[in-house]
Amino acid sequence: MRLFFMNSGHTRMRLVQAGAVVAAVALIAGCGNTYRAVVTPVNTNGPAAQPGSFTVVVSAPSPTTAGIATIIDYSGDSVLAEAPIGPGPTAFTIDATGSNGYTVNSDGTLSNFPISNALQANKVSYSTLATTTAPYPPVNMFSPSAGLWTADLTGNSGDFFTGIPEAFKLAIPVAATPVTIIGPGTIGQRNYVISQGNVSSGVACNISPTTGPVGVATAIETGTLTVSASIPLGKCPVFGVQSSDYRRFFVMNRGDDTITVINSQNNTVDSCIPFVNQSGQTVTCHPSLPVSPAPGLLHAGPVYAEYNAATSQLIVANYDGNSISVIDVSMDEYGNDSATFGTTFTIPVGNNPASVTVLADGSRAYTANQTDGTVTIVDLSSHTAEKAPLPVIGHPRTVVSTQNSSYGKVYVASPDSPYLTIIRTDLDIVDTTVLVEGNIVDVRVTTQNGSSGNSNTVSRVPGYGEPCYLPGAAAQSTLLACQTLP
Repeated sequence: MRLFFMNSGHTRMRLVQAGAVVAAVALIAGCGNTYRAVVTPVNTNGPAAQPGSFTVVVSAPSPTTAGIATIIDYSGDSVLAEAPIGPGPTAFTIDATGSNGYTVNSDGTLSNFPISNALQANKVSYSTLATTTAPYPPVNMFSPSAGLWTADLTGNSGDFFTGIPEAFKLAIPVAATPVTIIGPGTIGQRNYVISQGNVSSGVACNISPTTGPVGVATAIETGTLTVSASIPLGKCPVFGVQSSDYRRFFVMNRGDDTITVINSQNNTVDSCIPFVNQSGQTVTCHPSLPVSPAPGLLHAGPVYAEYNAATSQLIVANYDGNSISVIDVSMDEYGNDSATFGTTFTIPVGNNPASVTVLADGSRAYTANQTDGTVTIVDLSSHTAEKAPLPVIGHPRTVVSTQNSSYGKVYVASPDSPYLTIIRTDLDIVDTTVLVEGNIVDVRVTTQNGSSGNSNTVSRVPGYGEPCYLPGAAAQSTLLACQTLP
């Protein structure tokens, strides 16, 4: 009995000891679970998230049915949303923030729509144009960061719109036949309404050179919405851009192959008595810059331009001269024209370049050659075409570019095609095409490249000197076939 008792005691002792060990292990394990050294996690490396960037296309299935606004994603080249807008849109632009789009429609209405991947028909709103626009809509719109302006061809006025949605507020009388508006658009600055004068019709300005009257730039003070100056231009002015600091405005005069330079600081044509500045440089102002056609042609016919901020250059599409002009428009530290201002290189491209776009770094330009149905890629350092032009679908009229990642993209639209052509700028090849509903009226991008001016916020309508495409010589002699304006 005693032996059994002693064995039982040892067993109990061993059990107690084993339990203590288990408890100690559990205690240690429990402490390990509740207390750990602080460690800073190392996240995996990868590219930064891309900011949102959209391409916006407005197309028209027919002149009388509702147009379509299509939102395309930059990174995937895919359609994110689309919605019907007003019938037969004739002009399209977006505002400087890339947030809102506007179209002028053939029924005399103005469409307002948000640029979003959630765009639906119920988000599109409409307002009326000025009563003076009947029976013809404005030929162009200008949409700065706030407000909206239109060039009212019928009323010979610059029409100002404001509110949400944008609604007509005031018509400001300007010179006859206003065709476009340029400017910063902000309060305290001034915009310029570009008018062609008493031309007989738009056909007269579709021929270069022309014997018509000289144009006029009407300065409108945005703070008071009043006219402050009337500045003479060349013949048949059709488009304008501005430098990034708004000190110089450049107007394309298709009728006499010149570019009028406006000094907005003085609100006059850019002219002065030559003088030597504080750096010892001789400064000569340039009221007019000549542009030249490709070899063998007589006339240039400038119709479009972009200002590149990185290089302080103006790149001009010469529609009648099958060329682009690369012009130094830099200024010195005192706000005067630099010693190299006006230096120009003429580069042959394809037939009838209707527009041009420039990459952010100023390295290359891309032209929409309307008659050829091609895009020419120009090296702006060597001033030569890089390689054979890239073929696109249709006869392109608009080319725009953007850079939202390690490489950029160029978008090409033709008024006789429902396909948007997309070019990758790292390889300079056609990446893909996107089909939309109906032929394309125009295209814009929400994230701009390094170019500034009004290339993204001003619409263009064929006619009155702006290119329109018809087979053969009819494009130069017939207006009604390519637009509805008188």
